[in-house]
Formats: sequence, C-alpha cells, structure tokens
Amino acid sequence: MKIFLKSFLIKRLIVLFAAFLFLQCNVHVVPSAQQNLTFTNPLLPSGADPWSIYKDGFYYYTHTTGDRLIIWKTKKLSELNKAERKIIWTPPANTAYSKQIWAPEIHFINDKWYVYFAADDGKNSNHRLYVLENSSADPMQGEWTFKGKIADPADKWAIDGSVFKHKQQWYMVWSGWEGDVNGAQDIYIAKLKNPWTIEGNRVRISASTYDWEKYGDLKDAENPPHVNVNEGPQVLEHKGRLFLVYSASGCWTDHYGLGMLAFKGKNNLLDSASWHKSPDAVFKGSVNNSVYAPGHNSFFKSPDGKEDWILYHANSLPNQGCGRQRLPRAQKFSWNADGTPNFGEPVKLDINIPRPSGEKN
Repeated sequence: MKIFLKSFLIKRLIVLFAAFLFLQCNVHVVPSAQQNLTFTNPLLPSGADPWSIYKDGFYYYTHTTGDRLIIWKTKKLSELNKAERKIIWTPPANTAYSKQIWAPEIHFINDKWYVYFAADDGKNSNHRLYVLENSSADPMQGEWTFKGKIADPADKWAIDGSVFKHKQQWYMVWSGWEGDVNGAQDIYIAKLKNPWTIEGNRVRISASTYDWEKYGDLKDAENPPHVNVNEGPQVLEHKGRLFLVYSASGCWTDHYGLGMLAFKGKNNLLDSASWHKSPDAVFKGSVNNSVYAPGHNSFFKSPDGKEDWILYHANSLPNQGCGRQRLPRAQKFSWNADGTPNFGEPVKLDINIPRPSGEKN
C-alpha cells in the first residue's frame, strides 16, 4: 500500500507540474503575439528633434545629442531601441562648429548621403548651419567629410535646416534671425545650387503672427505674447499639395506646438504671399494624455508606403522645458476631406499602438 501511495503521489506531482508548465506557456502566448503587432512610445529613453529617412528597406534615424552626430539603422522604426547605432562625426575642438550641435537631418541626394546640422562655438548668437557628405551606399559605412557652412549671402543666425525636392528643384528651409540680434525666429526658404550651396537670397515665409505662437513665460500663461518663435520647419507633400509644418512658442514652455503653412501658389515657392498660415496650432499638448510641448517633428511612411506617420518629441510632465526629458515618439496620422493633414491628439506613453503597416516580424 505504501508503495502504491508513493507511486500515486509521484504521478500526481508530475501531472500537476505539467499542467503548471502548460499554463505558464499559455500565459505568455497572448502578450508575445500582441507585442509583435504593437509598440509603445517612447521610441528611446531620450532624444529631441527626431528625424528619419527610409531607403532600401532601412530607416536611418538621428536626433540632437549636443556634442556629436549619431545615426541609428533599423528595418523597424517601432523597434528603434534595438537598432544599430554609430557615431559618424565628432567635431574638432575650438572651431565655429564645436558646440551646441542641434537638429541633425540625414538626406540622400544625387547618390550621396548628407547630414545637415546647426552648431556654434559655445555662443548661441554664432549658430550657423553645416553639412557633411558620404559617398558610401550605406551611411553607416564609408567616410563622412565635412563640407563646411551652408548659408545664404546674408549669413545670419540659423538653426533647424531641412532640405526637400519639389519639381526637380532642391530647396532649404530653416529658422533664422532677420538681423544680428535675437528679436525673433522666423522661417526662411532658399534654392539650393547643390547639396552644400545655397543659390540666391533667402525669403522669409513665416513669422509669429498669432498669440499661440508667442508663449515665452512659463509662469504667465494669462499673457502669452512674450517671444516670437517659428522653428523646426518640415515639408510635407500629399497628392500634389505642399505643406510646411513648424514649431512655435518657446520650447521651454508647455505651449510649444506645431503650426502649418499651405502653399497655394503655382510654381514659385519663394513667393512668401503664396504661403498661407493656419490660424491655430495643428498639433498641441494634451494634459489628459500627459503630453506637454510636442514639437520639432518630422514625417515618415510605413514600410509598405500605405501609412503616414509623424515623429516628434514631447515632455511627459509639465514645466520640463527644452532638456533631455524630451522623448521621441511616433504615431499615425490621417488626411481631412479638404486634403490637409489631421495629426489628431498626441497619445499617451506606454499604450499599445499598431505597428506601421508592412513591418515584418
């Protein structure tokens, strides 16, 4: 009898252990499958001014680090935290471009890679735009060559340079001062002769005109007009229409958000009268979702080209300002019946978002 009971107990223990293992396996099946279909923001623990480009099956991503230029490479932007990364350039000391390296962007033009960025010598009033070049097919390989400063004849303070092609002509847009002192940051545009040379004079196409663009005092939300900031211009084309999305108000305030210009001219992008500004912000913070000061965005397509996504940074708590608390985030956006983009409301952190269509497991 003792032997029988002992054998019976052993068999029962084996059955219970097998059942335990089965339940454990099944507990993890659903979350794992769900994780393959979704992702959560933030994309990285920190990263202001996020920007990406998609080429030959890979996304190349970069953001402001302040003292160097870094590129990330991944097939899935939703898995940016797992991406290969490489420091492609560290500035030499004691130059006009050694410090405060801001808002880099990587572009592929005429079979070469270019990175545009703003930098100075430690004094903000000396901020200018600069460009690197790489002839390798893969920007993570080859040599990055410093091409120098890129400026229009006025050569005034400049940050947040971005380039785009429209009807076979390349253009640069950026945020700059009209004079030599900081009175306002406006959006300028100019033609490019080649990827490192501006052709002709700059044209101002946007300045702060609405109260929502002028918040500058953290402690005085009742009286917003304190600064005039338009920066971070990004061009968005859709079905033959051209839009320019920019950031406005002080980035140190929770009112920082996105505005938009729509080009309503024919061919002359340098005609400032052809750019029409939306009176209200098109993407702004959400207290309910704990998103503050969303801005300095860029855009990307899903791998299959069917979806449009906005990439932006934002703070998770009020009054966090322009520091390293700004987190890179991504979410899909849609289009209104009138052909304008609808960016919706910035989503909460750590909620499941369907991955961009075309991402493969």
